[in-house]
Amino acid sequence: MPESLSWLPRIAGALVLVLAAMGISRWQNVGLEREMLVAVVRAFIQLILIGYALDLIFGTEGPFWILLVVAVMITIAGYTAGKRGKNVPRGQFVATASVSVGALLTLGLLILLDVFPFEPRYIIPIAGMVVGNSMTVTGLVMARLRDDVRLQKPQIEAALALGATRRQASQLQMRRALSTGMTPIVDSTKTVGLIALPGAMTGMILAGASPLEAVQLQIIVMYMLIGAGAFAGLTATFLTTRQFFTAAHQLVLPPDAEAARR
Repeated sequence: MPESLSWLPRIAGALVLVLAAMGISRWQNVGLEREMLVAVVRAFIQLILIGYALDLIFGTEGPFWILLVVAVMITIAGYTAGKRGKNVPRGQFVATASVSVGALLTLGLLILLDVFPFEPRYIIPIAGMVVGNSMTVTGLVMARLRDDVRLQKPQIEAALALGATRRQASQLQMRRALSTGMTPIVDSTKTVGLIALPGAMTGMILAGASPLEAVQLQIIVMYMLIGAGAFAGLTATFLTTRQFFTAAHQLVLPPDAEAARR
């Protein structure tokens, strides 16, 4: 077998587990066999394509490909987070802006502080983790803030009637939304290494690095994800809140949100 295809038997071995899962689904009449098959095929094709693409990009020099890949990541992440924040006015803009702030500010600081060199091999994988985490936090913040503003409209309007600004009237909802977005990564950081070995650490160990080297990288990863989540979550909190108020500090829910509240 050609060396370029030597990994296929290992993929086939792992596929046995997928077949077992499909068998369980069929046995219990869950009906997920087709979705599992589509997911497995999509994952295979997507990862093979990105693998070849990264192999080419890692051999290049200059910032163009790095910036292009990061821009594509942010665009897709913003679209995905915006879908979670459905019924938030200008939701796609809010989500993309929040993910951009979280990702670019974090990556910029890491490069400025010389934590990682500005090379495709380092920046693109790190950007993937940062953008993905920013996307998750942004989506959670937008959804929680939207729901809380819907449910607590009378309390917010009462505060506005007493002279509160939009920020003062929605301060409790903003805090709760930011807490909701940040809690998963904070909890993950608390238990890192105790429940399961994280992805970056596992990858380095499987690649032959010493456990101590892998630990050093994982510590950096966890710290940067907390920072990225905070930047993205804070931005999403303020931008989402602004969408529900006029310049005169009046609460205005979009028609879809009003209907859902009823």
